[in-house]
Amino acid sequence: MDTDDTLDTTGLLCPLPVLKARKRLQAMTAGQVLRMTADDPVAVIDVPHFCEEAGHTLISAQTLSGVQVYLIRKGGPGAT
Repeated sequence: MDTDDTLDTTGLLCPLPVLKARKRLQAMTAGQVLRMTADDPVAVIDVPHFCEEAGHTLISAQTLSGVQVYLIRKGGPGAT
């Protein structure tokens, strides 16, 4: 899948991956897709919860060679 931006948060611990994703998504246009990587074990809980609460769509979440890869589609107006 094509993505519009990439965010590498490997090496960062909660809550930094989600905070950085929020900031990056705020600068994006509704419908654009962010590819985010993380290795914080808590991110598997935090990222889906963040997407649901903020109005974004978690397209996919998978782990590749110990690194979590998330595809997040920015929500419409009002998404944070």
